[in-house]
Amino acid sequence: MIVRRHARTPAPSGAVRFDERLSVPWWWWPLAAVVLGLVEISVRLGHPEVPEWVPVLILAPLMALALVRLSRLRVTLIENKDGEQILRVGPASLPGRFIADAVPVKPADKQVQLGPELDPRAFVLHRPWVGPAVRLVLKDPEDPTPYWFFSVRHPEALLECLRTAHSR
Repeated sequence: MIVRRHARTPAPSGAVRFDERLSVPWWWWPLAAVVLGLVEISVRLGHPEVPEWVPVLILAPLMALALVRLSRLRVTLIENKDGEQILRVGPASLPGRFIADAVPVKPADKQVQLGPELDPRAFVLHRPWVGPAVRLVLKDPEDPTPYWFFSVRHPEALLECLRTAHSR
């Protein structure tokens, strides 16, 4: 089973089994344009001597860069040529053999998981605009990290990809 969400080309190290980009919602782009227009009007009203194109020239690339950077993170599950799975969540990677348990977290349960029940040693990659999440309990005795908690739009698809590899 291959699940691709905004998938890129296959990894040179093996087959991509799951790939999802944690991009910002599409409506943030028009909202950024509205904010840019409001800032431009405010600058024009407060400083009439400033040309009206200056705030747009400065802020438009900064807003676009911020939205693109917020959308860069990916959740990827790769199966290398030896059959070992490697889960990449943003900048971190985890071999599949170190995953003891994996459970989906509903959007309503994230506040408790990220609040009173959060272990400070856990790896957390949370994106508030992505509703569901996944919690992976680790079984690496040398790693002080007890679990990973990260946002993903399709947690069941990711967990199914993890399960199918472990059942083989």
